[in-house]
Amino acid sequence: MSFIQRVMNFFGITEDDVVEYHEEDAESVSTRERVGHVVSLHTQKNIRVMLIEPRTYEDAQEIADNIKSHRPVVVNLQRVGKDQAVRIVDFLSGTVYALGGNIQKLGPNIFMCTPANVDVQGTISDLVSDDAKELLR
Repeated sequence: MSFIQRVMNFFGITEDDVVEYHEEDAESVSTRERVGHVVSLHTQKNIRVMLIEPRTYEDAQEIADNIKSHRPVVVNLQRVGKDQAVRIVDFLSGTVYALGGNIQKLGPNIFMCTPANVDVQGTISDLVSDDAKELLR
């Protein structure tokens, strides 16, 4: 008895248990044509800019939520009092700082808050009339 037969007997495999497989001639398989998929590398999701005119300090949370959702916000503070406007700007400054964004003044009482995924280029000249300077005091 050969070594292989002894091992087969040890595991309980007999000659009858061994099944031989016969390979049949494989039919020729047609080669698949390679289909090229075009993927644009420069796909960009449309970015929505929010325009918000808060009426109270509590509206600052809505602005912060938009910035958190990666949406730039233009804030018009002309409808709130000066003390409320200062509080809103302070709150939004902290929000954009924490999220790595930016806040820029566009005009008297108008600010733009942008999240980290938005890059703003260019500047707006600081030519503000005397009447507008009075509003900022």
